[in-house]
Amino acid sequence: MAYFYKGLTAVLLSLVSFFVTQKQTQEFVFSGSSAGLVLVISLVLLFGETKLFPKLRGDVIFCVGVGALLGFALAWFIGTIIRFEELNLALYLILGLFGARAGKSFAKEPGLSVFGGGGGGSSLVDPFGVASIGKDEVRDKILDTSVVIDGRILDIADTHFIDGPLILPNFVLREIQLISDSSDPIKRARGRRGLEMLNKLQRKGSIEVKITYKDYSDTREVDAKLIKLARDTGGKIVTNDFNLNKVAELQGVKVLNLNTLANALKPVVLPGEELAIQVIKEGKDENQGIGYLEDGTMVVIENGGHLVGKEVKVTVTSIIQTAAGKMIFTKANGNSGFDKGERAPEKENRGGKGGERGEDRGNRYDRGDRGNEERGNRKDYQNKNQNRSNFQDRGDKGEGRGDDFGNRKDVQDQQQQQQ
Repeated sequence: MAYFYKGLTAVLLSLVSFFVTQKQTQEFVFSGSSAGLVLVISLVLLFGETKLFPKLRGDVIFCVGVGALLGFALAWFIGTIIRFEELNLALYLILGLFGARAGKSFAKEPGLSVFGGGGGGSSLVDPFGVASIGKDEVRDKILDTSVVIDGRILDIADTHFIDGPLILPNFVLREIQLISDSSDPIKRARGRRGLEMLNKLQRKGSIEVKITYKDYSDTREVDAKLIKLARDTGGKIVTNDFNLNKVAELQGVKVLNLNTLANALKPVVLPGEELAIQVIKEGKDENQGIGYLEDGTMVVIENGGHLVGKEVKVTVTSIIQTAAGKMIFTKANGNSGFDKGERAPEKENRGGKGGERGEDRGNRYDRGDRGNEERGNRKDYQNKNQNRSNFQDRGDKGEGRGDDFGNRKDVQDQQQQQQ
């Protein structure tokens, strides 16, 4: 239908050129040549407008052309009545511009929908250089299988960041149903999650969800069908699939990637900043730990392989940003992170310290033996001294007994003499 409008517009412009030139010059050859030249130029511009003027639409150009033609016709009619040659050019310019503006307004609302053609409110570019945006500027959003199963589209729809109806192709719905009937429990759970997300979208009513039954029998791949549907309807594909995103962009189809949106909304982390990270598992490289931020961003921790299960402070060293996501490379702070090569000297030091402790224990044992020997010597010396003291005491006692015996003897002798 758009090609018909473009061709009809070119014919009308050439007719206007022919009649205007014929009226001024009264020469059919020159007028016909001018009309042919205008026709060729019009066809080139109109059918090449997708490259030259990508925002122009065929129905808009048709309405503007018809409006300008009616303006020229009105100017010709007024000119035949007034018959004032000096005003003819001004009349054609003023009424032609007025007719073009009226045609543009008609294309905006209600548009060719009154004749069963394209609807009003289309995306417009004023032919006189003034850009305007119609009420239906927002294009349809065509949902991919991955974005339905992911479920984040439900939260985004609630925030009203996406306008316009969400288009669910029937072939995408069939694919989700096949996944939900899979024998693999993981795939089956994913498919059922997708069906649940669709039911929630329809029940919420925060955004309109439409199902289109348009299909393409010439291909079986869902991605290829999505791209064809987007090109035919002028809609945008909403997906999480990185490969589909790239293929669609190569074919000139606009894509809304939720992963790209999520990466744009992630907090900014700069090299040199410190983070507190829970080390979840070991990385692929030697002595490398892996952790995650609250938003799911992967954090690679150098010298963190031995810290699995611990929360450590790390310093950001570098950041890698790709379309598939973001990775943050960090290094463990303090003595918590060390290379395996650095453990051997520590073990040697530990062994040396153990040897020193063993030597100290041996010295203590030697000192204990010497102490025991000295204590034994002191005890023997004390025993000898005690024996000597006892011997002297016994000697003293013997001498005392001898003295007593002598004294008793003297007393007895004295008593006998007295008698």
